[in-house]
Amino acid sequence: MSIERIYLFDTTLRDGQQTPGVDFSVEDKIAIAAMLDEFGLDYVEGGYPGANPTDTAFFAKKRTTRASFVAFGMTKRAGVSASNDPGLTQLLQARSDAVCLVAKTWDYHVEVALGCTNDENLDSIRESVEAVAAAGKQPMVDCEHFFDGYKANPAYALACARAAYEAGARWVVLCDTNGGTQPAEIRDIVQAVIAAGVPGASLGIHAHNDAGQAVANSLAAVEAGVRQIQGTLNGIGERCGNANLVTIIPTLCLKETYASRFETAIDTDKLVELTRLSHAFDELLNRSPDHQAPYVGASAFATKAGIHASALLKDPRTYEHVVPDSVGNFRKVMVSDQGGKANFINALKRRGIEVDRQDPRLDKLIAIVKEREASGYAYEGADASFELLARRTLGTVPDFFAVESFRVMVERRFDSHGRLKTVSEAVVKMVIDGKTVMSVAEGDGPVNALDLALRKDIGKFQAEIADLELADYKVRILNGGTEAITRVLIESTDDTGVRWWTVGVSENIIDASFQALMDSVVYKLMKNRQLAGKIAAE
Repeated sequence: MSIERIYLFDTTLRDGQQTPGVDFSVEDKIAIAAMLDEFGLDYVEGGYPGANPTDTAFFAKKRTTRASFVAFGMTKRAGVSASNDPGLTQLLQARSDAVCLVAKTWDYHVEVALGCTNDENLDSIRESVEAVAAAGKQPMVDCEHFFDGYKANPAYALACARAAYEAGARWVVLCDTNGGTQPAEIRDIVQAVIAAGVPGASLGIHAHNDAGQAVANSLAAVEAGVRQIQGTLNGIGERCGNANLVTIIPTLCLKETYASRFETAIDTDKLVELTRLSHAFDELLNRSPDHQAPYVGASAFATKAGIHASALLKDPRTYEHVVPDSVGNFRKVMVSDQGGKANFINALKRRGIEVDRQDPRLDKLIAIVKEREASGYAYEGADASFELLARRTLGTVPDFFAVESFRVMVERRFDSHGRLKTVSEAVVKMVIDGKTVMSVAEGDGPVNALDLALRKDIGKFQAEIADLELADYKVRILNGGTEAITRVLIESTDDTGVRWWTVGVSENIIDASFQALMDSVVYKLMKNRQLAGKIAAE
């Protein structure tokens, strides 16, 4: 039996951005694109250039090195040539490898939304695909509302899919836009499309989760013949979300019914990074990971004491459908924690840190991490802080400088013109090579003032951090009340383009911020000496 390829298409940065409460900045998009690219997905869809300033700026440069970088937009308007359609022109000018055109395939939408004839819509599909191909980009078409359109008018929905394919679309993607189609319907309609002349090797599936069936529908489509799956990280998306690639990928890779017939771009070495990718993405969104998420959740391989735990300890296969390590997760038996050591060894090895399984320092590191995570730290989304903690525990972080104290003052007052002003001032006292240095700075808020004061004068290291920039700052309140524990996550970057994340936790938001700021500076100094940052530099 020949092995067929399933292509993985991520639309987190486009369809995922429709999630209520999610609003990616350009920096967010750059960071997420790098995460997806490094993980190994085939396609990364970045958004809709020309639709908003964020997406237009994002597409000013190609943002992937391995994955095909995809721009999304509409087919040309009826009555306007492809060369004169401003929206299509923006797509063709974007720094992308491919263009995904959304096309109406439900005749009701053609009449109501587009206000044109069915034939005019077919012409728009053909001419737009041809224009993308002529521009040297890979064309693909998202057939919007395809399954509802097929049920309303099968002949026209099929005509739209054929028009896209015959015009040269590499992928014709069948979209369950309303998310209500059931797996059996998906299978039958996909088979009808293939019978109508669009081969499965050119078909994709784009499923929404309004009936809780997005993953099931995607797999049903694969069984029926499609060979591209579109989805998002952790299933984010408008309304109830999109097909969850974090669930689909390990299912394709680890379940024999799929693994024996199909291959994907994600090999076993990449699959072990799945849990870290999922959790790091949630941290970037500033939300708690779903503990009961399949494969990657903290409870995915957790068993409480009792007969389940007893059986699990005798043979893990009794209550585990896959090996936890295969997706970078670990087994957790509540009565006596059995998990973690192999996971930690793998995490350290990825950072170039070799440690023996029997080394007592490894046990100490695991204990520290578990204690800190119990108090609110989250290292899945703070790679740099985890690496520094690991290296400190193993005794390999130089003493660049020591902070003796810091003070932050916030004054709210009226200026000489009677305007209300809030002024923040920070003082940082540190010791460098035995010499005490005191720095004072004003900033736009207490954290900015503290950051400026910390980096204002660190002696001989000052030039080394001149290119250090704080790209993002996120705060999460971990419990209620004014005395709540606060977690601060800081994203930093420098002139090399490398990004790293650091974390701080305290009942005081300023203290939590300072912890993360300190880690960022120290990590930068370590990185400059090639003592840290091996992953980021890969």
